[in-house]
Amino acid sequence: MNRRPGLSARAKLTISYAGFLLLAGALLLSVVWVFLLRYVPDRISIMAPVYVPNRTDLLRLFLPAAALALGFLLVFGLMGGWVLAGRMLAPLTRIADAARLAASGSLSHRIRLPGSEDEFRELADVFDTMLEQLESHVGRQQRFAANASHELRTPLAISRALLDVARDDPRRDRTELIERLSSVNTRAIDLTEALLLLSRSERGSFNPEPVDLSLLVEEAAETLLPLAEKRRIAFEVTGGKAWAAGSAALLLRMVTNLVQNAIVHNLPSKGTVTVHTEARRDASVLRIENTGQRLPPELLPTLTEPFQRGTHRARLDDHAGVGLGLAIVHSIVQAHDGTLDLTPRPAGGLLVTIRLPGTARASSPAQRPVGAADQLRRLEISRAPGSWRGTRCAGRGPA
Repeated sequence: MNRRPGLSARAKLTISYAGFLLLAGALLLSVVWVFLLRYVPDRISIMAPVYVPNRTDLLRLFLPAAALALGFLLVFGLMGGWVLAGRMLAPLTRIADAARLAASGSLSHRIRLPGSEDEFRELADVFDTMLEQLESHVGRQQRFAANASHELRTPLAISRALLDVARDDPRRDRTELIERLSSVNTRAIDLTEALLLLSRSERGSFNPEPVDLSLLVEEAAETLLPLAEKRRIAFEVTGGKAWAAGSAALLLRMVTNLVQNAIVHNLPSKGTVTVHTEARRDASVLRIENTGQRLPPELLPTLTEPFQRGTHRARLDDHAGVGLGLAIVHSIVQAHDGTLDLTPRPAGGLLVTIRLPGTARASSPAQRPVGAADQLRRLEISRAPGSWRGTRCAGRGPA
């Protein structure tokens, strides 16, 4: 930014210090004049051989000395002010140097300003915190870009290899080739949609509306029930209504991803998944618990990073996923001003707890009030080899 040339902050402070010191000296000399010299008579009668100076004589001696004193105060104020201003502005110089390094792309530098707690120390600490968060964010973005490029390149490379094989061997079975290309293309589309959804949730570009998390849980449970049956997972849904303000589409994807992860990252057979919703005083809580192998504590912080598939967790090879499930969940929770807690179960598996700001149910003519007849009732649905035991609210309509 082009600015007009002017004095530096150090020069301005120096002039200010010197000016105040000169003004203080002038005021002191004025006090001497007002309260002392003005009472000295201008003419004095000499009654004795002793010489007594009058006002004129005192002024002739006082004014040069006062001017010399003011000149000394001016020079001393400029020199002392320059030194004091430099010492006072030294922390700002360190902060400016760190800002220049950050602007050039170096985010690893920290100010770490020593000394007691003051305004400059607080500014330096805030700047260090900002640099730390910025470095972490840039690192995540770089890893995300590299991993996304790798993940998107894989299906494209497979497709090219299949097409090269078909071109070199025209007698090869076209049906098998088409099926494999369709599978690879589906995976690429799923990955692209997941990336777009992750970007949308990070921007928070949605109009919040009242959403019942229990209804979303029922919809996700009915959608993923065949997957649970295939893996012989017992699925249980409990709890009641839990209203939250947000995007119904994003929250449904959040619930679906969590339920799907709970099913896939489970025991090979005879595992369990429990989903619970409840409304508290100022929050709506969604809790999903599943069995599985024990998770090392150091693995938990990495599960919400993109393309971290949790290789230590039990899963089947026919459902590899794209590694964005919990990353999308974490992004959606943040976009809704909620919290996401991941806790390993002592016996193995994971407990996921999501807290979202609660909201009252929107009033609409199409929605009738919930009375005693609308209390939660137990619904048992059994399907071999898996089972789903859930709770629903009567009068909700189809999930």
